[in-house]
Amino acid sequence: MRQRILLIAAIMHNPDIFIFDEPLSGLDVTSALIFKNMVHVLGQQGKLVFYCSHVLEVVEKICTDVLILRKGLVIAQDSVANIGKILGQSLENTFLHLVDDVNTMTVAQDIVQVMQSA
Repeated sequence: MRQRILLIAAIMHNPDIFIFDEPLSGLDVTSALIFKNMVHVLGQQGKLVFYCSHVLEVVEKICTDVLILRKGLVIAQDSVANIGKILGQSLENTFLHLVDDVNTMTVAQDIVQVMQSA
């Protein structure tokens, strides 16, 4: 409920610019879907929406442009479609390549192996 109230307070005066930082945190599925649709409608109405999130699947679905930061520096800025074309992968995998270049499957397998050997 707290997150809902914060979001309502942010939108109720109908600003031209919205800044959302991890807005889906703590929302139930229905509220999250309503919020994502609302962001889409706001964008269609010409509102500027800054949407900061670590959930890149959501960013990929609702944003038109993306800016990727690494240690405070811009390392990529383009449309979501063009960023994904860099490696022909999802935004999440492209981000991982640009920022960390870590094989997440290998890391996950290593963790499971350590868990199972204990």
